[in-house]
Amino acid sequence: MDLNGLIVGLGNPGPKYRGTRHNAGFMTVQLLLEEVERGNGRSPESLSGSRFNALLWRIQIPGGGTWLVAMPQTFMNLSGDAVQPLMAWYRLQPDQLLVIHDELDLEPGRLKLKKGGSAAGHNGIKSIQQRLGTPDFYRLRIGVGKPENRDQVIPWVLGHFAEPERDVMEKTLPNAVDAVIRFAVDGPERAINVVNTRKK
Repeated sequence: MDLNGLIVGLGNPGPKYRGTRHNAGFMTVQLLLEEVERGNGRSPESLSGSRFNALLWRIQIPGGGTWLVAMPQTFMNLSGDAVQPLMAWYRLQPDQLLVIHDELDLEPGRLKLKKGGSAAGHNGIKSIQQRLGTPDFYRLRIGVGKPENRDQVIPWVLGHFAEPERDVMEKTLPNAVDAVIRFAVDGPERAINVVNTRKK
């Protein structure tokens, strides 16, 4: 299978967590799959991801090649347990990996694309870094803001977007999908230049 790489959206599985801040990665992947279906006129190819504990698809991005898309079903803290076996099985390198995740240190509506760096307390990223043995993969960070009290971080990320945030995120997630497609078509460096200089 000739692959350009792996796109992973992070989140927690199950209806309880649907639409929560921590599931921004899942939400972006779902929109990406819909966009690809519209663009190609057919549904993304669903693959069996049971051995990796992930939902898995193969997609064609026009002008951007063939990509695997995954939503780990391990719960956030063990995301690396899904990602690392996927990378190994398909013989992908860290610089072929794009992880989409929520980011407390960015205000809602802000997107940042980067390679490497600290996990900054994000347990999903920490798990992937530990399992891969490197932080040198690409990350699309989706701002979800943070609570005034740091003791409230867990209920914050596991909580649903409030009304003003919900409106912002409805506009932000399509931009996140555009960033992913740009990453695939134009390459990481050009995508970073565009995404990180775009106004909110």
